[in-house]
Amino acid sequence: QVHLVESGGGLVQAGGSLRLSCAASGTFLRLNDMGWYRQAPGKQRELVAVIKRGGLTNYADSVKGRFTISRDNAKNTVYLQMNSPKPEDSAVYYCNAESQFRVFGKIDFWGQGTQVTVSS
Repeated sequence: QVHLVESGGGLVQAGGSLRLSCAASGTFLRLNDMGWYRQAPGKQRELVAVIKRGGLTNYADSVKGRFTISRDNAKNTVYLQMNSPKPEDSAVYYCNAESQFRVFGKIDFWGQGTQVTVSS
């Protein structure tokens, strides 16, 4: 089992900043890819950013240059630094982690989601 706990969501003014955190706990050997996804009402869940264990990152075009994903492997935690957020960034943000198990291999787990609302 892997449990992902997200924090840092809330209300932020456009042009401000916000940092989301997601801490993983469980019986996994290690965490591989970790990422942030978001879903707004009436829209599909979309990838925001992903980071591999070694630090390689990938971002959705809509957030490039504004958001930064990072991780602390010692703490099993992934972060999303949201700079200059826009109202269109408002969504429920979900943490995802690919967990490596000795017997079961790789399994994806999801956090419960945290609401981010950007006011104009």
